[in-house]
Parts: sequence; structure tokens; C-alpha cells
Amino acid sequence: MTPADRERGITLARAARAGNTLALHELLDHLTPYVTRICTPIALADGPDAAQEALLAVFTALRSLRDPDALYGWVRAIAVREAVRTAQRASRARPAPDLTAVPAKGDPQLASDIEDVLARLSPAHRAVLVLRDVEGLDEEAAAAVLNIPPGTAKSRLHRARSSFRKAWSA
Repeated sequence: MTPADRERGITLARAARAGNTLALHELLDHLTPYVTRICTPIALADGPDAAQEALLAVFTALRSLRDPDALYGWVRAIAVREAVRTAQRASRARPAPDLTAVPAKGDPQLASDIEDVLARLSPAHRAVLVLRDVEGLDEEAAAAVLNIPPGTAKSRLHRARSSFRKAWSA
């Protein structure tokens, strides 16, 4: 996201908080790709549902945003929370995947299906992996977004990377 895009979002957030309905709609349209980029790797097939839930939460809670300059961190925290919640709800409805069913090394399906490997991780592990390796947050910032102690974030990240490597190289 460019600095101009970031500034546009902050400007729209200020106008939306002041009651400008058109700015609110534009803000939600502006945030949709950002929220989707966060939710999809965590909630996988349920990513669109998670993104919709996150945008609804942004819509309803926008007036509680104290500092519009913190818009993207605030939205990131909401998106991660909703993606984890949606993924956990979906995982209760589906049987757990078998980690031994990963395609063999050299299989073309393996190279094209990172999502399959991510699906084998728990939503909590996918969330910390996305925050750290996709969003570029450090462990302490990821822990703050996930509302867990930094040590827990570090151990989850270690386990998530280890599980991902194991499934990827199997």
C-alpha cells in the first residue's frame, strides 16, 4: 500500500467518523482488499466470510477508533480476530486434515497449493504466521494483535513454521 493510499484511508476514516456516509462507503471499499489479504490465509476457504465479518465490525465500531492515524493497525487487529474466529468455527464443523496426505515432493500439485498446507495448521498458528511472515510484524506486535503474551506468540510461530515445513517437505 502506497503512502498516498494510506493517507486516503485515514482521511476517509476521519470523514466517516464525523458522519459522512459517502466517506464511510468509500472507506469500506478502500479497506476491502487489505482486509481480504489478511483474512484469506488465516480463514482459507472461509476467507470471504471472515473479511465480511471484519468489515462489518469496522463499520459498527468506527466511532470507537480514537486515533484515525492508527486505522490500519486497528483494522488489522479486527481482521485477524474475525479470521481466527471464522476459521475456528469452520474447523469445528469439518474433520481435521490428515498431515500424512500431503502430495509427494516434486508433485506439481505441491507447488501450486500452499493453501492446502496452510489448511493443515490451526487457525491460531495461521494467524501468527500471517502476521509475522506476510504482514511483517515482529513477535511482540503480533502478540499484541492476537492479545496473547509475546512468549506464546513466539512458541506458536515456531510450531507453525515447523508444522508448515514438515507438511511442505513431506
